Amino acid sequence: MSVGRRRLKLVGILTMVNLFIYVIVEVSRSDSQDKNADGQVLIPSGKFWKKRSVSKAYWNREQQKLDRLYNPILNLLNTSSVEEMVASNTSMSDSCDMDTSIQAEVKDFAQLPDRFKDFFYYIKCRNYSLLLDQPNKCADKPFLLLAIKSLIPQFDRRQAIRESWGKELKINNMTVVRVFLLGETPPEENYPDLSGMVKYENEMYKDILLWNYKDSFFNLTLKDVLFLRWASHSCSNAQFIFKGDDDVFVNTPLILDYLKTLSPEKAKDLFIGDVIRDAGPHREKTLKYYIPESIYTGSYPLYAGGGGFLYSGSIAQRLYKASSKVLLYPIDDVYTGMCLEKIGIAPEKHKGFKTFDIDEKQKKSICSYTNIMLVHPRKPQEINKIWSMLQDSQLNC
Repeated sequence: MSVGRRRLKLVGILTMVNLFIYVIVEVSRSDSQDKNADGQVLIPSGKFWKKRSVSKAYWNREQQKLDRLYNPILNLLNTSSVEEMVASNTSMSDSCDMDTSIQAEVKDFAQLPDRFKDFFYYIKCRNYSLLLDQPNKCADKPFLLLAIKSLIPQFDRRQAIRESWGKELKINNMTVVRVFLLGETPPEENYPDLSGMVKYENEMYKDILLWNYKDSFFNLTLKDVLFLRWASHSCSNAQFIFKGDDDVFVNTPLILDYLKTLSPEKAKDLFIGDVIRDAGPHREKTLKYYIPESIYTGSYPLYAGGGGFLYSGSIAQRLYKASSKVLLYPIDDVYTGMCLEKIGIAPEKHKGFKTFDIDEKQKKSICSYTNIMLVHPRKPQEINKIWSMLQDSQLNC
């Protein structure tokens, strides 16, 4: 039997199943349907199915194309493979050439700040190579992988983390390993050339992942996708992953204690952090998180604040697969929320994640940190001080 005939047969079977379910549901609902004064069922006058109008906002419009491309029902009706459709769809091409056609796709593109132009010129590219890799980092199956976003010049932050909450260790059967996630800082940004120092740093600690893309705020989303690719290929055996910034304090022992209490079902779908709900894009141009209406309309899905969150290795695998179906978005934590929505996972709010800091009174008491998994922001000196005080055997809280 040809592929086309098999697909038509499958469509027929699915149609009959859906029709059967529909009849059963409608019969069961017959007594609860809206009726007029004579007891007759009211028939809706509008269409049952309406074609969704094309969005005027660039990101929404391109995502609509991807949603249609990966719609499983539509794919059953199409004899072309998904791979062939992806290859022909400009939204999913993996070209790393500057795409100037974007200028005609986004309203008022010329008036956008340069950071938007840089992002959208290369939004299709995900083919970046690792300049520094750690292929053997997860040879001993990690219980917890610490993945920390950093920038090349921030040596002091990385070193503070290495000496405190980011220490690599093995306690009983729990192995904790660490990687820092970096992109290149181009010369035109007036940074001195620190590439030699980063290589030396990596030779000492073997914990740097460095990709050959421009490290910028909007490219944090790209950093997330590249990390998920690395984790899927080189660290697929990690049981749990903490991913966060290099200016946070993390109570790693408390996280380990928490993870040990989880049931297998809870552990499989774990994703916790400081969850933000009912949020949407900022329209004030002076704000760091400004997104114009020509780029995105609508609200954001549930997402965890990017200062840091904790999730299972299983979720990481699913997030990576989902990321190929979600167009890159300039705000990284929102993008992760979009990918979570695709796989049907809602991030769970945990009171131990304080991405918006704690009040001044709590800051002055070291005992405040015994029940906190993460607090943001903290300077390198503060990170080391808090860690040292928590290790004091005489601490009585």
